[in-house]
Amino acid sequence: MGYKCISTREVTLKQVMDPNLPYLTLLILIGCTQCFPDDRQQNGTGRYDYCVLGAGPSGLQMGYFLSRAKRDYVILERNSGPGSFFNKYPRHRKLISINKIYTGSQNREFNMRHDWNSLLSDRPDLLLKRVSRDFFPPADAFPLYLSMFEKELGLRVRYGVDIGRIGAVRSPEGKRYILTDQHELDYKCRVLLVASGLWVPQRAEFVGSDLVEGYESISTDPEDYKDQAVLILGKGNSAFETAQSILGRAKLVHMLSSNPVRLAWQTHYVGDLRAVNNDLLDTYQLKSLDGLAEIPLDKIAITQLKEQGRSRSGAKKKVKKPKFYVTLKKYLQQQEEKNGSDAAGEETLEYHLDNFSMRKPYDRVISCLGFRFNFSIFESSARPQNSDNAKGRLPRLTAWYEGENTAGLFVLGTAAHSRDYRSSAGGFVHGFRYTVRSVHRVLEQRYHGNPWQSTELSTTQLQSWILKRINEASGPYQMFEVLGDVILLRGSRCEYVEEFTLQALPQFSSLSGHEVSHHGLIVLVMQYGKNKVDYLGRGRADTEWTTAWKSNFLHPVLYYYDKLPTDEEMKLRPSGWTLPRPKAIHHMVEDFLTEWGTPISHIQPLRRFLEHCVQTDLRAFYAESCFRLSLAHRKPPLFCQKGYLKRQGVARNSRLWQRDRGGGPRPTEREEGTSGEDPAFPSYLAQAGASFPAGLKLDF
Repeated sequence: MGYKCISTREVTLKQVMDPNLPYLTLLILIGCTQCFPDDRQQNGTGRYDYCVLGAGPSGLQMGYFLSRAKRDYVILERNSGPGSFFNKYPRHRKLISINKIYTGSQNREFNMRHDWNSLLSDRPDLLLKRVSRDFFPPADAFPLYLSMFEKELGLRVRYGVDIGRIGAVRSPEGKRYILTDQHELDYKCRVLLVASGLWVPQRAEFVGSDLVEGYESISTDPEDYKDQAVLILGKGNSAFETAQSILGRAKLVHMLSSNPVRLAWQTHYVGDLRAVNNDLLDTYQLKSLDGLAEIPLDKIAITQLKEQGRSRSGAKKKVKKPKFYVTLKKYLQQQEEKNGSDAAGEETLEYHLDNFSMRKPYDRVISCLGFRFNFSIFESSARPQNSDNAKGRLPRLTAWYEGENTAGLFVLGTAAHSRDYRSSAGGFVHGFRYTVRSVHRVLEQRYHGNPWQSTELSTTQLQSWILKRINEASGPYQMFEVLGDVILLRGSRCEYVEEFTLQALPQFSSLSGHEVSHHGLIVLVMQYGKNKVDYLGRGRADTEWTTAWKSNFLHPVLYYYDKLPTDEEMKLRPSGWTLPRPKAIHHMVEDFLTEWGTPISHIQPLRRFLEHCVQTDLRAFYAESCFRLSLAHRKPPLFCQKGYLKRQGVARNSRLWQRDRGGGPRPTEREEGTSGEDPAFPSYLAQAGASFPAGLKLDF
């Protein structure tokens, strides 16, 4: 359908001649709106506060937070729909992120601990289970879910915009990023949020690497591998996924990489080999032709031997399919040649080592080495530096996911995994949905003056709130040792800040907008033990609360500081420690059910630790006990001060609890007997029969 823009003169003439002026005016407005729907389109330049590059899961997740905050943003996606990566990958079409629908709980936050695919929103029904109820969903279900997420939330996505160049310029308003698409149209923004993921295949360069097929282009039909010997380079999930697909047809499958296979249930890293893909380990250990080997890939060479000649009758022999041999680069005579075809016999490893494990030829060699970040679209003014880990295939970022040399450029999702590479879940949906939320909170504080979301509590409520968080919260549970809760102590009250980026703790005040008082702070972290144990052997778990610091599985740890750690202290923290050495530390013993709520093993040791930190008795008392303590002590316990002495009983419902929460001094006020060191504190502990448990380490 075409539209004609009517000129001013045409309108004037029609005003004289046409009696149906209101209808004509409406038609003109509609027509001109269609001609010029957006000044940005007309000028070929779009200006936004926020540009989100990529409509994958992390881009849509950030779009949700920006939309909810009513910010000026756009999501730019080069393909025709969201999550296009999952239209092709994984190649064998099964996700390994769990979709546990039935948990026995109706608590949304708790259930997200076991839903590794859904994004965060205020819609309780906007979950992947609407698309698939499989425990390991089919890959095709994920783009459908993302499309549903985008449409039902009304996110601002522009499809078909292929950004090929990103630069940065200085302007009177500050630094701005310019994104140029395939039509040479520019998009300018103050903040660039890169959510493009990892999609460029990672390659290993060695002699003969041009003879290797890539994971991204191989056939996924097992029949194409019938009776073939296949060598797979890599031992990650893409490599084992490929091996698992062809095990029933291939003659043999060997896997080669620089490192031994790492099992997720041993390392607690979901990016390592998952049980759903490890059938080849069975066939290897049970001696059924398949196997694993370790050689640094930059030391090997792939040689191709062609057999062609003439038979005795003079007829030309039939050309056979090429065979590929593995040898070491040091044995090749012509090392400068990338293609190692027609290698001499003395150049093969079998010549030097007759029982070499891979001495037989292969029909195919497949590279399954993962993916890398696309640095090529960035000009020098906007290019993030390469990370020191992950073989430099990820961008280097600050602890709040901003480029170290690119202020205003943040990286989201899988590409931001350099911050917790091989140590937490930041490279996967169930992890980065929370780091994206953390980045948004940083943006709100920096550019809009909105402090990090927090909850104000009476100190008497602190224990209950901590127990609620450690038994329900999904963010610290999934992003263990990366995101943690920060509790700001303020005498009789405290401020609870959720899911702060732990490595940015020295910059807490500037990033969160909250100040730390002289009362100090407590940091709540979920972490694994650091001992190397047999995770399926006897004695793998510790159930004694007095030795909770020996826990091996995921468990809560609380760090108490009298002031914020410095950058230098973060750098010099003990090896394997999440945070610097605190004034006091408390481990809550691991629990088989991951329920930290038993009275003796969990609650009582936690209360005693908190009493040490806040220097007051945190027990709850009946009115009669408060009366007796008030008569016997000049400073009765805080619970009695906040309740009984203010004529407030025990809150029995949410309305009364809110009234109690609203009563008393605000955090900026100080109440006598509740701030600083309380000389009566030891006597309260003695009356309660309290003693410092072995699970509580104090540094006086």
